[in-house]
Amino acid sequence: MKKIFLMLFTIFSVFIIGCSNTVSTSNAANVLDSKVDKKIVWEMGGHLPAQTGMEKNIGTAGLLYGSLQDKYIVVGGGANFPEESVLNGGAKRTYSDIYMLEDKNGVLEVIEHINWENEIGYGASITVTNGIYYIGGSSNPEADDDILFITLKDGKLNVEKIGDLPFTLQNGVAVYNDNKLYIITGKQGGKGSDKVYEYDLTTKEAKELAPVPGQASRTQAVAQLLNGNIYVFSGGDATAYTDGYKYDFANNTWEQVADVSINGGEGISLLGAVSVKLNETEMLVIGGFNKAIYDNAVYNLGTLQGTALAGFRQGYFGADPYEFNWNSNILIYNCESNTWKTIGEVPFDAPCGEGLILIGNKIYSINGEIKPGIRTDKMYVGTILAK
Repeated sequence: MKKIFLMLFTIFSVFIIGCSNTVSTSNAANVLDSKVDKKIVWEMGGHLPAQTGMEKNIGTAGLLYGSLQDKYIVVGGGANFPEESVLNGGAKRTYSDIYMLEDKNGVLEVIEHINWENEIGYGASITVTNGIYYIGGSSNPEADDDILFITLKDGKLNVEKIGDLPFTLQNGVAVYNDNKLYIITGKQGGKGSDKVYEYDLTTKEAKELAPVPGQASRTQAVAQLLNGNIYVFSGGDATAYTDGYKYDFANNTWEQVADVSINGGEGISLLGAVSVKLNETEMLVIGGFNKAIYDNAVYNLGTLQGTALAGFRQGYFGADPYEFNWNSNILIYNCESNTWKTIGEVPFDAPCGEGLILIGNKIYSINGEIKPGIRTDKMYVGTILAK
């Protein structure tokens, strides 16, 4: 059992993610309205520059991400394998770099590049009107329970620690509501969990709420606040999930909602995906590991031995990105109709653990993992249009 646990831990150190509850005061509200059929036109916005001390940025996943003043894109931290591949036992590195970018006619230019006092990655990001919360997510065990708040101060990036969780957090998700943070599942205290906590930003106190149903351990899910309820979908552990749940604040209860699927087909895993809030009734999701391939990999990497394990590892980690069949559909969930639909596919390798930011009718996909252990440094700009 110890060996299987270590194998599963290795898998989850490769499959990384974060999530956000991005709030946008869009000047393109007619396009983002739930009654408008949408499409996205994509273009390449450039490459994220190298981290401090590195010659090249090979891309990261598990990023801090969000927006400031409905104008600036903020991404930071994340992890990659800069020296050796996962197949060859390469060590994972996490970064302290935080970048502020601005969209200059479709090209993302770095306005400021700073380094935080700790390396960060795998935390939960939430954009609110006056800043970005970043919860947990650090390779420094002493900082893995931090709650950070990123703002602009005198035109410069300002990072402050504003509180502590009563546990460390990685691969969880979070939303903001009424001056409270809601921290949902993930690895809490180093162990996969179904627990949900309310953190009061005024009193600095955390209170445990009813857990998310369905699974005792749920990591790398997606979540948003829609029509006054928290919606949580997918995630996984030893297998990938496709289920969804809605939280009622008044009664501290959960109820099941539609599984993630389109056109009455098989369930779609959003394990590793990232979401943004389009309006009060809709969330948009990009990414997600293929359930069948992920489940098979976790099983084989945890049970095979000797030459059989070596052969499987060689084939698995040596495969091309397209062979993993990650979810390339751009998905939208509508909480009023309790339905999922797709508005097309991303015209690039489906990413997991990227930074996903919405500003007006522009959506930005920054870096992310494109196959287990391999990231991209590319940044994509999508314009949401009426179909």
